[in-house]
Amino acid sequence: MTRSIVWVKPEGAELADADTTGGRLSASGWAIGADPLPYRLEYELTTGDRYVTARLLVEASGTAPGTGPWRRSLELLNRPEGAWTINARAEGRVRLPPPGGDPEELAGALDCDLGLSPLTNTMPVLREGLLDGGGPTEFLMAWVSVPDLVVTPSRQTYAHVRRDGTGAVVNFSSDGFVRDIVFDADGFVVDYPSIGAVPKV
Repeated sequence: MTRSIVWVKPEGAELADADTTGGRLSASGWAIGADPLPYRLEYELTTGDRYVTARLLVEASGTAPGTGPWRRSLELLNRPEGAWTINARAEGRVRLPPPGGDPEELAGALDCDLGLSPLTNTMPVLREGLLDGGGPTEFLMAWVSVPDLVVTPSRQTYAHVRRDGTGAVVNFSSDGFVRDIVFDADGFVVDYPSIGAVPKV
């Protein structure tokens, strides 16, 4: 069953329609942000078994002061044998680094991590059963920064902290950035301090 999730962020918001039926995740989402310039982001994500990333398609766009509209797109593909492919395009003039990256640096990664999106934290947490315990577990991620869509390898560690109602708190750390993230019973982020939180109704 597909469900819609909204996260309010310090400088924007995100809406995702996501489904975790059958040990796989499929999702489409939209986000807006303001740093380092105003942008709109759209993405589509699909995984294979055990929530291993199969394909991430991202498009970012906006209008830069003095230079006009810009748009860039990124397609990340993870083959079943573990070989990553990166396809990227950029249009317009904007002060951002070129999109894309070196797929060979991603060898061994199972997951993508879309910058500032709480959605992609779901995959490693569900695959490793971290809602119920376990960790610390280190992962290599294909990290996509936004809005430039540059892809770089990122070492990240997750560890179960405690149960929290029907969900759980999982500690996340990477390069000195440490947060306790609250997940619901389905493995979706409820509160990721400084990144985004589901608004309380």
